[in-house]
Amino acid sequence: MEMEIDDPKPEIKDKDLFKAAESGNVLVFESLSPQQLLRALSLKNEDARSLLHVAASSGQTEVVRILAAADPSISGINSIDEEGWVPLHSAASIGNLEIVEILISRGAEVDAVDKAGQTALMNAVICHNKEVALLLIRHGADVDVEDKEGYTVLGHAADDLRFVLADAAKTMLEGFKPMLGFSLSPCNAKTQDDVPYKRLQGEASSYGI
Repeated sequence: MEMEIDDPKPEIKDKDLFKAAESGNVLVFESLSPQQLLRALSLKNEDARSLLHVAASSGQTEVVRILAAADPSISGINSIDEEGWVPLHSAASIGNLEIVEILISRGAEVDAVDKAGQTALMNAVICHNKEVALLLIRHGADVDVEDKEGYTVLGHAADDLRFVLADAAKTMLEGFKPMLGFSLSPCNAKTQDDVPYKRLQGEASSYGI
């Protein structure tokens, strides 16, 4: 009796994988063998962007979920493109809460900085994605970090988000739980003597808040 041997899965061209990541073609990735999926995680395009970068920036949640789950380490989750962006920067920029959650749950470095010294939180603030900004802060994103131009998160924020930041600082001073789940973690400033509080309150005052 002859044993049946499964035919190896056909190879899919790299460019087609990037197209599938951008368009959200989940079936393409579900058709890959575990070995093919691992290889796919290491692919980079001409901008040094991985499939995870492309899927995250295109808002393709299910593709991100598949790729993130297939990564046995966090190297793919925190891979950088030519601008120094990790996939979390991309997800924060487009304001996709679910993708941000997936990436963080899989080990994304919340305070990773790009070549401009900017974090995913700064990207969220610059792009007016307030809910993503609050989510990142709840996961411990640093509000005190400065980019290479010397701007902090508050310096990049639009007026409405500056108000939330200032309100959070005042709430910390008064000893109550921050509104909207807002936290200054990991600094956790609680008094006027705390350096993070002083800096945040000082910046708020400079903006007339």
